[in-house]
Amino acid sequence: MPPTPERTRRARAITLATALLVPTSLVLAPSAAQAADQVTNGSFGQGTTGWTIYPAPSVQDGAGCTTVPAGSAPYSAAIQQEVPLVAGETYRLSFRARSTPATQGPVRVVVQGGADVGYQQFLPAVKPAFGAEFAGQEHFFTADRDYPAAQLAFQQDIVNPVAYTLCVDDVVLEGGAERPAYQPETGPRVRVNQEAYLPDGPKGATLVTDATTALPWRLADARGTVVATGTTTPRGVDPSAGLNVHSVDFSWFSGVGTGYTLTADGETSHPFDVGDAAYERLRREAKTFFYTNRSGTPISDDLAPGYGRAAGHVGVAPNQGDTAVPCQDLDDDSQLLLVAQGDEPWTCAYTSDVTGGWYDAGDHGKYVVNGGIAVAQLLQEHERSLHAETADRRALGDGTLRIPEAGNRVPDVLDEARWELEWFLKMQVQPGRPMSGMVFHKVADVDWTGLPLDPAADPQRRVLYRPSTAATLNVAATAAQGARLFAPHDRAFSDRLLAAARTAYAAAQANPAVFAPAPDAAVDPNPGSGPYDDREVSDEFYWAAAELYLTTGEPQFRRDVLSSPVHTADVFSAGGFSWGTVAPLARMDLATVPSRLNRAELRRVQQSVLAAADRYLADQAAQPFGQAYAPEGGSYSWGSNNGILNNAQVLGTAYDLSGDAAYRDGVVRTMDYLLGRNALNLSYVTGYGDVDAENQHSRMYAHQLDPSLPNPPAGTVAGGPNSTTVASGDPVTAPLFPDGCAAQFCYVDDIGSWSTNEITVNWNSSLSWVASFVADQDGGDSRG
Repeated sequence: MPPTPERTRRARAITLATALLVPTSLVLAPSAAQAADQVTNGSFGQGTTGWTIYPAPSVQDGAGCTTVPAGSAPYSAAIQQEVPLVAGETYRLSFRARSTPATQGPVRVVVQGGADVGYQQFLPAVKPAFGAEFAGQEHFFTADRDYPAAQLAFQQDIVNPVAYTLCVDDVVLEGGAERPAYQPETGPRVRVNQEAYLPDGPKGATLVTDATTALPWRLADARGTVVATGTTTPRGVDPSAGLNVHSVDFSWFSGVGTGYTLTADGETSHPFDVGDAAYERLRREAKTFFYTNRSGTPISDDLAPGYGRAAGHVGVAPNQGDTAVPCQDLDDDSQLLLVAQGDEPWTCAYTSDVTGGWYDAGDHGKYVVNGGIAVAQLLQEHERSLHAETADRRALGDGTLRIPEAGNRVPDVLDEARWELEWFLKMQVQPGRPMSGMVFHKVADVDWTGLPLDPAADPQRRVLYRPSTAATLNVAATAAQGARLFAPHDRAFSDRLLAAARTAYAAAQANPAVFAPAPDAAVDPNPGSGPYDDREVSDEFYWAAAELYLTTGEPQFRRDVLSSPVHTADVFSAGGFSWGTVAPLARMDLATVPSRLNRAELRRVQQSVLAAADRYLADQAAQPFGQAYAPEGGSYSWGSNNGILNNAQVLGTAYDLSGDAAYRDGVVRTMDYLLGRNALNLSYVTGYGDVDAENQHSRMYAHQLDPSLPNPPAGTVAGGPNSTTVASGDPVTAPLFPDGCAAQFCYVDDIGSWSTNEITVNWNSSLSWVASFVADQDGGDSRG
C-alpha cells in the first residue's frame, strides 16, 4: 500500500533532520592529536566560565545567552571563546541553539584566526536558521595550520531589525572527525509525476535500478487493480543524476482517475492522478505568488487566506521607504563598484516615490530587469490566448484570479502585470533631471536583512541605484508590449505606456553603455540586494525594438529589428533564456504576434523558433528523466528549473506555430520533471505532489523558522538544482557537498539554501506560462 501524503511528509521531515544532524557515533573516529573536546564549559554548567559574551550575557535554561537590541551593528554581539587547532585535523563542531524570536541571517557561526593570519576562517562562516526551540546542528572543517588560539564565535553578522535573544548549549569541538556523506531521502525508486498526467498526453516515469536488462512494470488504480503492464527500457547511467536508470512509457493508457501507482523492480511510486484539473488549478495558483509579493499595499487575507499582511515599504515606521527614496550616497560601498568598472560615483539631489511593484524574490529588493521578464511572460501568456488555436481565452479573463481588481472588466492577468508596470513608470527618471527617460536599476535595502522579516517591519534605509541601459530597455519593451494589450481595455493607460516606451528607447539610444556593476565581496561585502549586472545589451535593444514595432508598425522600429545583429543570430541556448538573455522573448513575439513583416521575413523568424524547439526535443529525448534541458558541460545553472520552463515555452510556441504534437508533448513532459520525475523524487512546485518543496528561501514565507508564518503559496516554483552551489558559499549546501554533487542532487529544500531554493517573480512567470499552456491541452494527439 503506498504511503499517504501525511506519512510521506512526516518521514521526509524526520529524514532531512537526521541527514543534517548525524549522531556522534557515526562520525567520530579516534585521533591521537585532538580527539578530546576543545571547548571549555560547553554545557555552561559553570555559568559563563571560559566564554566571552556581550552585550547582555546571561544563563537561561542552562544555556549561555546574549540579548541583542534591535538595530545592532555587525560584530556588536557574540558568544565566543578561544580554542586550539592542529594542522591536518578534521573537526566536528556541534551545538544546540535557539533564538527568540526565531531568525536566520543576523548570526554567523565561525572558527577563525586573528589578524596575524588575516582572520582566516577555518570553519567558513555559516548563517544557520535558529528556531524558537533548541535544535542541534553540526559543522565540519579541516585546519590547514596549527593555531593555538582560534576564535569559536556565534557572532552578530548584520544589522538586526528586531531585538532577539540567542542561546547556545552543549557546544563540542572534537578532532578526529569523519565528515558524513549527505544522503537525501528520495523515497521509492520509481519516479513519477506525483500530481497528474494528462489523459491524452505523454506519460513517462523513471526507474532507478542496478538492473541492466528490461524489467516488467505494472500500473494499478486506487483499488489496486492492475490496469496496464509493460517492460522498462534500460537507459544506463544518467550523468546529471549519477544513477543507473530505466524509462517507463505508458502514454497509450488513457484512463482517468485518482490514486494510480506504478510498480517496478519491487518498488511502488507515489500515487498520481490522470486528469487535467490539476493544471487548471496551477494556471491560477501560479499567479498567486505575484499578488502575495506585492509591495506598497496590504495583502488581503480574504483573497489569499493565510497570507494577509500590512503594506510594506510605504513610509510607516520602521520602514524608511519607498515613498521618498534617495539615490545612492557618495560614501556608500556600492560606489566603489562603479569606480571599479571605470565609472564615476553617482548620486542625485532628489527623492522619488517608488511605492508599488513586486518584491522580486526572497528579499525585499525590487529589480527592473527581473521584473521586466516576469511582466513580459505574463503579457505573453495573455497574448497567446488571443492568437493560439488551442488557447482558452476565458481561462485568463476577468474574475479568474483572487485579486482586488477582479470584476473591473479587464483580464486579471493584465491587472497583475499592471501592478508592476505602474511601478516601472515611477522608476523612470523624470523630465528635467539628469539622465531623463532612463530607468533606475533597482530600489533596495542598503544592507542585507535576516530571515524572517515582514516587509512592513523592514527598518533598513532604501536607496535608488543608478539608472542602467538594461533597465531602461526592459521598460521600453514591456511598456510597448503592455500598450498594445491594454489598448482595448484602458486607452489612457495604453497611451501612457507607449509614451514611456518611446522615451525609454530614445534615452537608451542616447546612453547605450550605462551598466550596473558586477558584485565584489571584497569591495562591498554587504550589498543588501542582488546586482543583476549585464554588460551585453544588444539583446535588450533588439527586444525593445521588436515590441515597439509590433505595437506601432513604424518603419524606424522595423529597421532597428532587421538591422540588429541579434536578428539573424541563434538566440536559443541549451540552458534556456533568462533576465540577462532576453532576445528569445522578442523572437517568439515576432513569430506569433501579427505584424507587417513580409512572408519571407516572418518565415525566417518562425523557422528559428522551430529549429530551437527541435534541438530541445532532441535534448529531452536523451534525458531519462524527461527534462528538455542539456546545458553545456552538464552544469545546472542557478535557477535551473527556470531554464527548463523557458525551454518549454519555446516548445509551446513551436506547437502554436506548427501544430506538431511532438512540441506539445515536450511541454507536457517538462511538467513531469518539475512535479516529481527527477533524481530527488521531489515536486519543485509547492502544494503539488506528495513530497514538494515548501521551505524556499524567503523572508515572508518562513514557516520553517517561525510556525506562525506560512510556507510559500501553492503554485510557487523553487529555483532547483544548482551545480555552482558549493562555490557560492551557500550556508546549507556548501557543507553538505564538500566533493561536489551530481547536478540533479545539488539542491536542498531548506530556507537557508539561497542558491538552490530561492523563489522569484520571473521563475513563477515562466511556470505560469507553461501551466496555462498545459491546461489548454485537454485533448488532441500525442506521441509516446
